[in-house]
Order: sequence, then C-alpha cells, then structure tokens
Amino acid sequence: MGLFDRIKRVVSSNLNDLVNKAEDPEKMLEQAILEMQEDLVQLRQGVAQAIAAQKRSEKQYNDAQNEINKWQRNAQLALQKGDENLARQALERKKTYTDTSTALKASLDTQSTQVETLKRNLIQLESKISEAKTKKEMLRARITTAKAQEQLQNMVSGMNTSSAMSAFERMEEKVLMQEARAQSAGELAGADLESQFARLEGSSDVDDELAALKAQMLPPAAPQNQAQLPPQQQETTAPNPKSNEVVDAELDSLRKQLDQL
Repeated sequence: MGLFDRIKRVVSSNLNDLVNKAEDPEKMLEQAILEMQEDLVQLRQGVAQAIAAQKRSEKQYNDAQNEINKWQRNAQLALQKGDENLARQALERKKTYTDTSTALKASLDTQSTQVETLKRNLIQLESKISEAKTKKEMLRARITTAKAQEQLQNMVSGMNTSSAMSAFERMEEKVLMQEARAQSAGELAGADLESQFARLEGSSDVDDELAALKAQMLPPAAPQNQAQLPPQQQETTAPNPKSNEVVDAELDSLRKQLDQL
C-alpha cells in the first residue's frame, strides 16, 4: 500500500468518525421525515398533473370520437343526396379524426397506467411517513431512556463505591466489637458474682473446720460437782508451752492456706 493511499484512508476514517459523532439520531429522524414530506408534496403535485393530463387526453379522445361519428353521418348524408365527391371529403375528415383518436387512445392508456402507479406510490409514501413518525416517537423514547441510563452509569462509575463499602465494613466491625465487649462484660459480671458466692461458701466451710479444730484442741471442761483440786494439781494440769507453740504453728499454716484460697 502506498503512502498516499494510507493517508487517504486515515483522513477518510477520521472524517467518518467526525460525521458519526456530529449525527444526532433524533435530529436525523426529524430531517428524514421532513424530506419524506417534501417528496410527498411533490408526488401529490405529480399525481395531480398526471390526472389533469389524463382528463385532457380523455376529453380530446371523446371529442375525436364525436367528430368521427359526425363525419360518418355527413358522408352517409352526401351519398343519400347523390353527392359522391362531398361524401369522399367527409370520409377523409373522418379518417383524420380516426387517426387522432387512435393516438389519443394510446396516450390515454399510458397516462392511465402512470396515474395508477403514481397513486399507489402516493399511498405507499403516506404509509411510510406515518410509519416513520411512529418509529420516530419510539426511537425518541429509546434515545431518552438510553441517555438516562448513560447518565446513571456515569454517576455510578463516578461514585467511590469501594470507600463507601469499606466505611460500612468499618462500622459493622465496630458494632461487632461493641457487642463482643458487652457480652464479655456480662460474662465477667456473672463470673464475679459466682466467685463471690463461692468464696462465701468456702469461708463458711473453713470457719466450721476451724471451730471444730479449736474445739478439739481445748481441754475438756471439769464437772461442776467435782471438788476443787489443790494448787499443786492445778499446776500439774496446766498446758504445756511446747504444745501451745505447735497449735499456733498449725493455726498459722491454716491461715496461710485460707489466704491462698
């Protein structure tokens, strides 16, 4: 391919692209209907002229037929009067009108065919114009819908949907975290209450056990009717300091165990 051919193709493609961009479908349809209506006006004028010419030819043909009949009668009358020369002249005039009538009949047949064709074309063009107007309204509605959809798509594409969705996701995550904290707080409150009751129950058991141990460690009480022992016997029954130290050590051990609970 030569350089000039390539340049010509590029220029043609660019011009076609400019023409396509400059074309407005709605305006193009309106222009097409206007042109069809102009054609309709011209076609109606043509049909009217053809019908008028047909009427003139038909009148001329009828006049020629009348003249033929008239000169036929004149020829017969001349023969009846014995004027053969006059009858001959009448027949010559009849022949002239006969030739004219034959030509007019051929022209009239042609004009009749043309008029019928023009009438059919006129009806078809009127039907096409009506159909074009209906299509124009339908296409106008489709163009309006297409423009609205295009604007909507441009609006949607211009929106930052990713940031909006991420904002919703962040809000949802915050709500889930808040719900989790509320649930964990409720569980901790219930656990703390249960632990308090457990400590109360545990301390009651330890106190009972401590009281029982104290009761075991105390010396048995002397009977009221028993005679008072002499001072020497009382001294002999006094508690041993070593045994008290053992008890205190055990009590300290028990306290430490209770503190660790």
